[in-house]
Amino acid sequence: MQPAAVYTRDRCVTGIHGLDEILRGGIPYGSTVLAAGTCGSGKTTLGMEFLVRGALAGEACAHFTATEPSVKLLENIRQYSFFDMNMVDSGLINVFDMDVLYSWLGLEKASFELDDVHALIKAIVDIVNTIGVTRLVIDSVTTLCYKIKSEQLIRDFLFTLGKKLATLGCTTILISEITSATENAHWSSFGVEEAIADGIIVMGDVERMGHLLRFLQVVKMRGTAHSRAKHAIELTPLGVMLTPMLKWGAQSDKTSRWGS
Repeated sequence: MQPAAVYTRDRCVTGIHGLDEILRGGIPYGSTVLAAGTCGSGKTTLGMEFLVRGALAGEACAHFTATEPSVKLLENIRQYSFFDMNMVDSGLINVFDMDVLYSWLGLEKASFELDDVHALIKAIVDIVNTIGVTRLVIDSVTTLCYKIKSEQLIRDFLFTLGKKLATLGCTTILISEITSATENAHWSSFGVEEAIADGIIVMGDVERMGHLLRFLQVVKMRGTAHSRAKHAIELTPLGVMLTPMLKWGAQSDKTSRWGS
């Protein structure tokens, strides 16, 4: 009797050192992943490297920035040697300011209603579809959702956006700002993002021998087995480096001085 064939889901190989090993090969293709972290934990760097590795493989990538102007984002990320501005100039990485998108849509208002949310979803999906984007980062979904006053609307926005992007074959990282990455904390700002996302990557700080070390932990990832252990992060000029926490111990002097 022949053994049953084992189904293997297609993966989006992140190219980030250590992360693909944690995820047993990468993020399941078309997933929406929440990267939730505290201030300075490396969320933006992780998101940008995810796009850079895709661009190097010839994929079309997009970054929607809601937290800071795109000019400032690109100026900060240029300190890393893994980033090449030619990727932006050639259109492999497309960077959009959410404030500019709001202006195009006539959404220059303090809060969004149902029609506004639908218009925003359509605009993002149309851009992804037109360019053929296969990797998308929104930084941060927290800032974007502050304009959506209803918890139900936030839930509908994230669910509908994720579903439409998955249909287009786009793997998405939604960056979320949290104030604490302790065991009892929410993995999102509003408490609804974490339930809708296909995956949750938590980033924060842990104290070791008087030093504050960054860590990353994959809490959830549908469609793949994965390690749930904490891994130490170094933000190096060559990119994000992940190491099992147990191997760090006294190596706290290696803590990166690079920005997040």
